[in-house]
Amino acid sequence: MRHDKIVPGAILITLGVIFLLRSFGVIHIHWINILHLWPIFLLIAGINLIFAHNRTVWASILKIGVVILGLCILLFGNFNDRYNFWPNRYYYHSDNNDRDDDDDDDSNSRGIVKMEGNSTFNEPFHADARIAKLNINGGGTVYSLSDTTSQLFQANTTEYGGQYEFSHSSIDSVYTLDFNMKKNTRFHWDKNKRNDVVFKLNAAPIWDMDISTGATKLNFDLTKFKIRNFKISGGAASFDVKLGQPLDNTDVNISTGAAEVRISVPKDAACRINSDSGLSSNSFIGFTKTNDGHYETPGFSAAKKKINIDLDGGISDFKVTRY
Repeated sequence: MRHDKIVPGAILITLGVIFLLRSFGVIHIHWINILHLWPIFLLIAGINLIFAHNRTVWASILKIGVVILGLCILLFGNFNDRYNFWPNRYYYHSDNNDRDDDDDDDSNSRGIVKMEGNSTFNEPFHADARIAKLNINGGGTVYSLSDTTSQLFQANTTEYGGQYEFSHSSIDSVYTLDFNMKKNTRFHWDKNKRNDVVFKLNAAPIWDMDISTGATKLNFDLTKFKIRNFKISGGAASFDVKLGQPLDNTDVNISTGAAEVRISVPKDAACRINSDSGLSSNSFIGFTKTNDGHYETPGFSAAKKKINIDLDGGISDFKVTRY
């Protein structure tokens, strides 16, 4: 036996078995681990180099064991939020002369910019607000939403190097709210100092949400709100979304590169999933597969109110559950 072929052979066999089991739905792969646990590849390579010329049985067992254990941890390890999302980088801007004064009266719809410290952005509730469109743009931030407010919109921010800009406009009874992270100037590596945004929204209007992020962690509990459209475009991120009862049609569109995506829908809600997920790992508990990439809850076609979920990802980890 060629000892120099043991480790490459073990890697190929292990990956082959893993992908076969995944194809049959036996195992669930956490692709996002590759971004956080990539040093495992260095450990495998290092062990192989150290024992490259050792022909003993125990050395071969050690090399094969490290390969199998490392790949299993890498692909199956479920560490939830024990690591920070990647890349763990934030920016810091030291020129406080650019900071705008607090001004919650935004009647002329001019953008308000905040940077460093704690800030609050508000938009008063308008009695004619029938539809509200919230656009969020910017990464390097932890976004949270779970509570309501008597205002139309409120955002409380903790800023360590982030600049946030808020603006609004309205046409008839449709209000558009834009919340953006501005371009930053230099990296801030302290992982204990992060940009956080906690949103509060009014529960009266019908909401359309469009979120475009880079490296982001998002935790949205939408059970108190009427959601018509919910769209996320993200890169290396972690998204946790809990939906409430649908309108006649509630459309959810998730497009990611390498991300962990968790979506929860009510048990009594009719829901359909269309998945074009490439190498992504899928787990749709409580859904019936109708054909390739399509899943439905029982009685979906006859339901009057429906949730439609479209998932598109490269190497992501998609999970949809019913609560």
